[in-house]
Amino acid sequence: MGRRLGALRAALKDRKLDALLVSNPENRRYLSGFTGSAGFLFVTPEEAVLATDFRYVEQAGRQALAFRVLRTAAGYDWFPRLVAEARAQRVGFEGDAVTVALHGQLRKALPKAASVDRGGVRLVATTGMVEGLRALKDPEELRLLQRAIDIADQAMDRVVPAIRPGDTEAQVAWRLEVAMRELGAEGPSFDTIVASGPNGALPHHRAGDRAIQEGEPVVVDMGARYQGYCSDLTRTFVVGPVDETFRRIYTTVLRAQEAALAQVRPGMTGAEADGLARKVIEEAGHGDHFGHSLGHGVGLAVHEHPRVGPNAPEPLRAGSVFTVEPGIYLSGWGGVRIEDVVLLGARVARPLSKAKKLGLTGG
Repeated sequence: MGRRLGALRAALKDRKLDALLVSNPENRRYLSGFTGSAGFLFVTPEEAVLATDFRYVEQAGRQALAFRVLRTAAGYDWFPRLVAEARAQRVGFEGDAVTVALHGQLRKALPKAASVDRGGVRLVATTGMVEGLRALKDPEELRLLQRAIDIADQAMDRVVPAIRPGDTEAQVAWRLEVAMRELGAEGPSFDTIVASGPNGALPHHRAGDRAIQEGEPVVVDMGARYQGYCSDLTRTFVVGPVDETFRRIYTTVLRAQEAALAQVRPGMTGAEADGLARKVIEEAGHGDHFGHSLGHGVGLAVHEHPRVGPNAPEPLRAGSVFTVEPGIYLSGWGGVRIEDVVLLGARVARPLSKAKKLGLTGG
């Protein structure tokens, strides 16, 4: 945690901030180790404070060893006290995590004499300060991520070969979640997607009561959470014989993924990485059928930095972890998506997912 706080303090200096108020739950956990569901971090160049209520004070004291724990009551009276103690004038807050209502309450808590209108404390919206730090994974994070990935891989390989025509999407989703729990997961990292037949054309379909039919595509998108870290994995397969349409679509998606995996490099923007796979799909005549980004970062949140998509101008950095998940979706028929998590090294990307790809051999 000391290294993470040091990096954040360097960012405070760069942005000419006297303090940062952290409210995003994943950012709070990343910086402090605190896993409770309520609390704020107040970080200055000299001090780090975790403000939380009675329910979590003892837990915070055990988990957030680098922080002074401040017990709070109703309201935000603690906020101006911390601002005054730090003699802070420019206090950053997480613009993506603070609601308009909370911002109003924080400003209201500040004494009128210290308000921005009187030249005193200024609340400054920030974006990506902690998220940018989280994009690069340290060895301990990689260990936890790999365990979450391994759990999902093993659950996929255990459950998918046993799927039979007549099994419902919801039944398969439940078996996958049970398998992840049995393998050591805290739970799924998101609602498990099982999309059969035409439902596969909906990238975020919710598993329902539809029975899986022989010979139709089935998209399974799942992830495990292990000690706070998430995995994300997608496989597409057919229960029974594979027809030519599926074979053609699946081969195109697989080629697109392989092109991105082979060519992505540090320094390439997220948009450029996305283009590696998108080009393959466009050349196959399905450019209009790939409507989402190639991937996204994975860590304490299942979707985090870095961004990997057509509108992602930021360069990818060695040490980042993200998904590579091209897809083709045809209304009335279904879809194919193949997704793996990769670690971007100094020269190439290394896949961390190892689940079997059964698409052309049937489930």
